Amino acid sequence: MSKNLKATLRYAATAPSPEQVEKIKSVLSGKFDVDSSDIELEFQEDSSIGGGFIVSCGNYEYDWSDAGRAKQLRSELINVRRSSGDSDPARIMSLFRSKVDDFDLSVGDREVGFVEWVGDGIANITGIEHAFYGEIIEFEDGTRGMAQDIREDHIGCILFGNDTGIRQGTRAVRTYKEAGIPVGEAFIGRVVDALGTPLDGLGDIKESGYSAVEKKAPGIIERQSVNEPLQTGILSIDTMFPIGRGQRELIIGDRQTGKTSIALDTIINQKGKDVICIYVAIGQKASTVAKIIQTLKKTGAMDYTIIVSSTAADTAPLQYIAPYSGTAMAEYFMSQGKAVLIVYDDLSKHAVAYRAISLLLERPPGREAYPGDVFYLHSRLLERSSKLSSELGGGSITALPIIETQAGDVSSYIPTNVISITDGQIFLESDLFFEGMRPAVNVGLSVSRVGSAAQTKAMKKAAGSIRVDLAQYREMAVFTQFSSDLDETTKNQLRHGNVLMELLKQPLEHPLAMHEQVIILVAVGSGRLDSVPVPKVRDLKDRLLNFFNTEHGDICSELEKSGQMSDQLKRRILEAVDMFMEDETE
Repeated sequence: MSKNLKATLRYAATAPSPEQVEKIKSVLSGKFDVDSSDIELEFQEDSSIGGGFIVSCGNYEYDWSDAGRAKQLRSELINVRRSSGDSDPARIMSLFRSKVDDFDLSVGDREVGFVEWVGDGIANITGIEHAFYGEIIEFEDGTRGMAQDIREDHIGCILFGNDTGIRQGTRAVRTYKEAGIPVGEAFIGRVVDALGTPLDGLGDIKESGYSAVEKKAPGIIERQSVNEPLQTGILSIDTMFPIGRGQRELIIGDRQTGKTSIALDTIINQKGKDVICIYVAIGQKASTVAKIIQTLKKTGAMDYTIIVSSTAADTAPLQYIAPYSGTAMAEYFMSQGKAVLIVYDDLSKHAVAYRAISLLLERPPGREAYPGDVFYLHSRLLERSSKLSSELGGGSITALPIIETQAGDVSSYIPTNVISITDGQIFLESDLFFEGMRPAVNVGLSVSRVGSAAQTKAMKKAAGSIRVDLAQYREMAVFTQFSSDLDETTKNQLRHGNVLMELLKQPLEHPLAMHEQVIILVAVGSGRLDSVPVPKVRDLKDRLLNFFNTEHGDICSELEKSGQMSDQLKRRILEAVDMFMEDETE
């Protein structure tokens, strides 16, 4: 143990008394295991601390200054204001007075370092030797960051704010806290940033608690298999690629093919189904996010939706942390036994933000310049989506990650990573989109690995062979496009396929209820609609559904309540369809 431990004591106007010096030496003696007589104190006058004194020894600091007391009290008063959620000034003042009366300065040793390099949302700090990954680091100007890269000679810290107030030599202090985000019921219907700060101008949000941004995913024993449907309201998806509560279903395709539209329609369709929705915008244009908010407000979906927005104007660290923040909010509701739907729009931009951070932290680049752990970036995020066991409340998080491809190339790095992590993908094709097939779902490349376990029995029975019928139609259409001499069977098959393709087209913000989807499938599956000219199919579909909802409400309610379709109920549906078709032909 080296003798003569050196420490610096900064004071404002009045130097500490001999008794105070002895007390300080005894604190340092206990911390560094040296004798008080071996401690050398260097005194420095520093008017900026206001009063009291600050002791620095090695990498550690003890703050007994007026500035330190004021900062700590300010922080506690802000917490009181947030947690109260009260807007009455008299009650807030009463809470403040009681907090000031009970205020007790907590003085512990704090490890302090200094900024060696800063830029592009990254700061390298020397002098902090014991930080842990994900720890919050606080800088002199109040900016906070997170320890992201821990090395022998320095730590790399990503900044959650502007770096203009941070320079070489700026002090950085450990907080000994893991990065967390406020969570609670009050966030529903609000727009927040990646740190949980409101962006919608509707005032502060009263949080119910804090949740760690990075959290371990539930284990195998804590989960149960996916067995409950989460209906998107989109006929082509609910029939052929059903999504269950607790599933991760990837939406993948080129830009401008309707990926976000599918996610938004799914959110709109959760109205009245007791599902909380979270939309995480990563690197989107602020105008795009504003348009999405307007759509959700117009359809009433904002009442059960939280929007976590990290736009293209935000720094890479904020874009990187946004999906984890959204998932932490979702986990709060899942732990209460609720069903949550979370949309990540999109993880391609998330990977790009992480690549920027990694390159700035001087990590070695790999394929497409992404770091070696870019797979783990998304796997640890998406593994947190699950259906919990009944013993843990049976809550679930259903994830709809979105990935943007370049010219339909699903074999590039990030798409293949996320395809292998998720439980299926909905592949949207540009050619189909431009042909007017919207949603432009490619039936051949899309799949749901949960399958019929995520369908009601009625839907399962009604969907029948729709996928096979479409595949046969596509094949037949290719072979017969240059042929004029077709037999009657082939003509019938092509006619049936044309009607089916037309029925699968669906306008935006018009999700179908489960009973409506079953009725359409039963009608088309029986061949009752094959004689309808293709241009008139969609109008006929709307009239047919209106006919059932107004004239045969008993059939609709039976399908919704039981979720099953007996042979007798199927006969009743077909009889009603026949009656409707007779009225149409008259």
